[in-house]
Amino acid sequence: MTEPPSRRHQTPEPRTAESRVFTVPNVLSALRLVLVPVFLWLLLVAHENAWAVAVLMFSGFSDWADGKIARLVDNQSSRLGELLDPAVDRIYMVAIPIALAIHGSVPWWIVLTLLGRDVVLAATLPLLRSRGLTALPVTYIGKAATFALMSGLPLILLGQWDALWSRVILACGWAFLIWGLAMYLWSGVLYLIQVGMVMRHMPKVGR
Repeated sequence: MTEPPSRRHQTPEPRTAESRVFTVPNVLSALRLVLVPVFLWLLLVAHENAWAVAVLMFSGFSDWADGKIARLVDNQSSRLGELLDPAVDRIYMVAIPIALAIHGSVPWWIVLTLLGRDVVLAATLPLLRSRGLTALPVTYIGKAATFALMSGLPLILLGQWDALWSRVILACGWAFLIWGLAMYLWSGVLYLIQVGMVMRHMPKVGR
């Protein structure tokens, strides 16, 4: 018994961007998340600095690659990716500086400055939700700051060897870190200004 023509010729509906899960960017983001404890073990337990640097370099490359793929390749963007990628970035921005401070590669005041900035911005989330928003768009300077920090921290770790090449890399790493820290703080100021504009110009939800 054959199916009716209308059913036989139906094609499955394409999955929407919101429903996609198994995309290349999502797999890369999940892999980066799994590599966080691997990096911590290599650096703080096994004391394998070279492998720890390799993990950070791969994570940085995959972070760049998943964004490019999501933007340039069809059917690779997803709602899960929009949430997962920045969440993994935040985990790295917390875990890596703390690990390097425990390792003795960076001073604690830098870690506390980075974390303090994020705590202040996180405190504004209830204000945004009262206006029907979950977050504000990431600014270009914020992306540049994250890139500089995520470049500087591995270079500082790579600069811990007692060799001339390592000292040159260490100087480059500190240049990236200081510049990234300045941009990170400035992007936080811009975010707070945006929050103030939202509070002034958007009514509360339900009014």
